[in-house]
Amino acid sequence: MSVPHEEILTDRLREAGYVARKVERAVGGVVAIAGLVTLEDGSQLFAKTLLEQELDAETLLDVFTVESAGLAELRDLGGVTTPDVLHASPRLLVLEKMQPRRDDEHFWERLAHMVAALHMSTTGDRFGWHRDGWLGRLRQDNTWEQDGHTFFAERRILRWLSEPLVEAAFDREDRLALERLCAALPDLIPSQPPCLTHGDLWQGNILASGDGGPVLIDPAVSYSWPEAELSMLWCSPRPPASERFFAVYQEIAGLPDGWEERMPILHLRELLSIIAHDDDDDWGAAEAVRAVITPFQGRSETGAERTGRLD
Repeated sequence: MSVPHEEILTDRLREAGYVARKVERAVGGVVAIAGLVTLEDGSQLFAKTLLEQELDAETLLDVFTVESAGLAELRDLGGVTTPDVLHASPRLLVLEKMQPRRDDEHFWERLAHMVAALHMSTTGDRFGWHRDGWLGRLRQDNTWEQDGHTFFAERRILRWLSEPLVEAAFDREDRLALERLCAALPDLIPSQPPCLTHGDLWQGNILASGDGGPVLIDPAVSYSWPEAELSMLWCSPRPPASERFFAVYQEIAGLPDGWEERMPILHLRELLSIIAHDDDDDWGAAEAVRAVITPFQGRSETGAERTGRLD
């Protein structure tokens, strides 16, 4: 009989010196067992652990180390509010407790100021990060690249085509269409300098601090296009008040004309990740990908096809 997840988390906390009186399991993640923990003294914190039998050794080695490093980078370089990391080891991550957010326009305006400041203050000269990261339970390739279009094509779209569930979801013509789209990226996405990005900015990773201000959790950081960051929030389910975020961000940071039309292209990374993680039934991700690549179906062969990339 399997051990309840709350019991597993309680045991891991005890190993790290935390005596839990109660664990309320959180839902929504694809990698970790997580929960709100009440300690014997009544204080509360948030903790996550991993099920070793469901992950390979490489993932177990550094997933929490990378997460804590990403939180620190966002805070130290970008001024983002992130939870304090109380404990980080291969088996356990303990964070200070955050609060549910209030989905009103004031909150989303504050978030826009935070994200715009992050993007504007961390402009770099190359794309990637000093180490690979994780998107869900799959590795995020952050190898440095000077050209943004190459980086997005190779590290954020084509990287997913070899994942077994993505291979099963798309036929040869679909994959060729994705390659054609990638070849056309310089014509589709205006050149933008890279900046430090959270990398997984959907509403589930946005919480609140004690004073009600925005807090970001679960990053997948890299230096990337700011528009790629915004596409995650724009294209994912979100409350109506979040429209204020985009209006304020535009006022502060500005966005090149036509940014709304580019959001579905930049969201391809997330859609392909959803398929690779076997979450497509809930999101309709494969059909959403096909809708984006429809203009690239059946076109004349690209350089990638001429070299036999997909043969």
